Amino acid sequence: MVFAFFVLVFGASWVFTLLISGGPFALLGAAVFAAISSVVAWRSSDRVALAMSHAVVADPTEFARLHNLVDGLCIAGGLKKPRLYVIDDPAPNAFATGRDEDHAAIAVTTGLLHRMNRVELEGVLAHELAHIKNNDILVATVAVTLVGLFALLADVAMRFLWWGGLRHRDDQRGEGGNPIGMLFALVGFAFLLVTPLIAKLMQFAISRGRESLADMTAVSMTRYPPGLVGALRKLQADTTVVHSASKATAHLWIESPLTDDPNQLSEREGKTARFNRLFMTHPPIEDRIAALLEL
Repeated sequence: MVFAFFVLVFGASWVFTLLISGGPFALLGAAVFAAISSVVAWRSSDRVALAMSHAVVADPTEFARLHNLVDGLCIAGGLKKPRLYVIDDPAPNAFATGRDEDHAAIAVTTGLLHRMNRVELEGVLAHELAHIKNNDILVATVAVTLVGLFALLADVAMRFLWWGGLRHRDDQRGEGGNPIGMLFALVGFAFLLVTPLIAKLMQFAISRGRESLADMTAVSMTRYPPGLVGALRKLQADTTVVHSASKATAHLWIESPLTDDPNQLSEREGKTARFNRLFMTHPPIEDRIAALLEL
């Protein structure tokens, strides 16, 4: 999946350099920019996600149950204990972030701590630890970074094509403008518009697949599927949303934190439901529960 992302990045960069009549050095510059941006985002992704969510360090005394559960799960799973954070929000939710096990962090909302009993909270924490164990946090970081690069590249190309490309060609049309060049530019412009959508769909596909895998890994750590099943049922029934959540971090949470996410589909949506499912950041909760009940 990461290789496919890079192929799209370089393809979009190549079209961009053609639109601006740039040479090989322009393409090299775009590649260097993409690499540097990826490294910077990779190293600072956890701090950015925690800051965006207004997370604060979980005091070991005040949140003793949280620390005790994570300690036990880390011992059972052979994991290094991540940093623990709490988000003051009534909506029950949690996410894991970081680039690897040594730089991982788990953030939970106060709503999750208040709404879940011990076995349900253990199931949620095991799910987040599973993301760390499976290196999902790194995959999610790379996906966010590269999707952001697509959006930036497309935005710059649209602005440049209008102010420096199409307007210039319109001025030169009376002096023997090249219609084939114009057609190629429009095709390239369309490519730049489509690639962010493709990247976003790939991001959703990664997130959905890893969420299901994390559920199974969590159960292998707790040895008690009903705990996570009960937590997912409470999350499914809850209608509150995390106030500090955004579309940039939505795929990190155990359950979609956004009100407009198609994960809340129902049967009454009919034929549009199948199309909307393409844009989910998470697999439907009912499907996750059904899979866990089969264990």
